[in-house]
Order: sequence, then C-alpha cells, then structure tokens
Amino acid sequence: MIKVFIVDDSALVRQVLTGCLDNHPGIKVIGQAGDPLYAIEKMRRDWPDVLILDIEMPRMDGLTFLRQIMSERPTPTLICSTLTEDGAGVSVEALSAGAVGVFTKARLGLRQSLEQMSGDLIRKIEEAARTRPRLFNAVPGLAAKKTQAPAPVSPLLQTTDRVVALGCSTGGTQALEYVLRQLPRDCPGIVIVQHMPEKFTADFARRLDNLCQIEVREAKHLDRVHTGLALIAPGGFHMQLKRSGAHYQVEVLDGPPVNRHKPSVDVLFRSVARHAGANTLGIIMTGMGDDGARGLLAMRESGAQTVAQDEASCVVFGMPKEAIRMGAAQTVEPLSRVPLLIQQFGDHARHG
Repeated sequence: MIKVFIVDDSALVRQVLTGCLDNHPGIKVIGQAGDPLYAIEKMRRDWPDVLILDIEMPRMDGLTFLRQIMSERPTPTLICSTLTEDGAGVSVEALSAGAVGVFTKARLGLRQSLEQMSGDLIRKIEEAARTRPRLFNAVPGLAAKKTQAPAPVSPLLQTTDRVVALGCSTGGTQALEYVLRQLPRDCPGIVIVQHMPEKFTADFARRLDNLCQIEVREAKHLDRVHTGLALIAPGGFHMQLKRSGAHYQVEVLDGPPVNRHKPSVDVLFRSVARHAGANTLGIIMTGMGDDGARGLLAMRESGAQTVAQDEASCVVFGMPKEAIRMGAAQTVEPLSRVPLLIQQFGDHARHG
C-alpha cells in the first residue's frame, strides 16, 4: 500500500485528488493539509511514501518546504503545477530541488481536468514510490556563469566532430545540473534528452545556462552542435542528430511518442549511432522505464563509447538497468565520474 499525503491550499484540489485516489486498491491517502506548517505536524505522526505538493501556498511556499524535506528526510515528491509559464519555471526549480515528477492542473475547469488525469496521476504515484530521492552536494569551486567573462573558443575547437549524447528521466534534472556545472567551456558539444513536459524545457535550459560555464539552451530546428554548447530537446518534440558537411546539427521534429515519451532518448541515440558513430560518447542516466536502452546499444554497435550510470547514484535505476541488461553499456559509472569522462572524451579529440 502506497501512503500518500496531499499539501495544497485549495480545498477543492485536496478533495478531488483524494476522491481520485481513494478507489485505488494500492494507494491510501493518509492525510492532507492546506499549508506546509500544518502538514509537517501531521506527517511526522505517519510519514508518507509519496508527497503531493503545491508550490504557491500561504505561510511557507512549497519550494521552501520541499528543500526542507529533502535536507531532513528525502521523500518522493510530485509537484502539482499550473499550466502557465510561471508554473513551469517554479516547477523546474522544484525538480532541481529533488521532486521526482510534475503533474499539471488547469486554472479553469479544475475538477474536470484533475478527474481526467487521474490515471496518469496514479501511474506517477506508483513510479514515484519506486524512486530514491537524494540531496546532491553542491559543486565546489565553480562561480556562476554570469560572473565570468566569456572564454575565447578557437575555430578548430568549434568544428570538432565529437559529440556527447545524454539521456535521462526521473532524477535527471538534478543529475544533469551536477554534471553540466562541472564542464569547462572547451568540452565537446552535447545533445540531451530529458523527459520533461512542454514549456518546462526552456526554463530548465535557462536555469542551467545561468549556473554553468558552458552554454545551455533549448534546441531549435537545425541548431549546430559545437564545442561548449549543450542542446536540450524541447518538451513535446523529438530531437535527432544529423551530419551537415563538416558539422553536426539537430533536427527538432514532431511525431508520435516513442516508449511513451516525446522527446525520446531512443530517437536521439539511434540518430547519433547512424550519423556520428565512433565519434560519440553515449551516457544513459537515472530514469524510469527502458527508453534509451536500445538506442545506446545501437550506439555501441556503431563504435561509440557507451556508459550507464550506476544504481547507487540513481534516483531510479530503470533506464540504466535495461541498458546494462542488453549489453549496451561498455562501463557502469557513478554520477560523480560522468563530468570527468566527458572531459577526457574531449581531451582525446584534441590531443589524439
């Protein structure tokens, strides 16, 4: 039985969510509260397996509460977010603080929208209960990008044909921040699929761009891949790598979901295998399900270097586990080694 606690200042939201979940035989709503200070008193008497948390609340906002929970007793947390630009921005902050997922609610027709998405919410709760959220240590010694003057990048470095492809899902927002913040400006070009809803990826990219030495942005169709740049596939679209003369570029495409996801890691990895082969490093990181495992195998078979994140450092070991099971990963590494592997991959390109 998965024990769920709901924190939302809307009595209607609490009522509808409880009603949606009460009939499920494997889920029990053990409590609810209109604000975090009241919630923590009740939670300490019976701690939940999964917390459903709104962000905008009185007395203490949900983000502050989430950070407190993650520092004291990391708990799988789903963010209840509005479908707005502001809602997307603060939800990205919540994911970076340790939340394992987001579900969206409409401002109008609230009861109907929540009832329609009850099946998706139940699936997210079941997935969240299988995660192991953790508090990542801050990366030492790196100033925010805004405080540093841009480092010159030579044309030779800009035309490097080495590409790093990263794929992740649940827990990936924290993991990507940990990795990208440690990369120098002369690292190889990086293409990324992080499972994330539409509207969220632009805010996620902007947040990382402000934190990292490298440039990070949401990919646009036909963006060129080059040194010191990380391109994140936009939510709601697939991203593929293509060769264009001496360079690589990305294609941002619509299409049906693959492995229930759009963007899909498999779509990206398979295109990397076809068009870049041995010039690439593929890394599959924390995430639920098996998206990316077959694509990583295709990369390995094309001559790429391939890595899977180890179980101990994953929030959820689904995607890396499947890749390892299929023989897609040449090595299994802790998250702490991933930045070094990317730098070594780039150094090898420069120094032969």
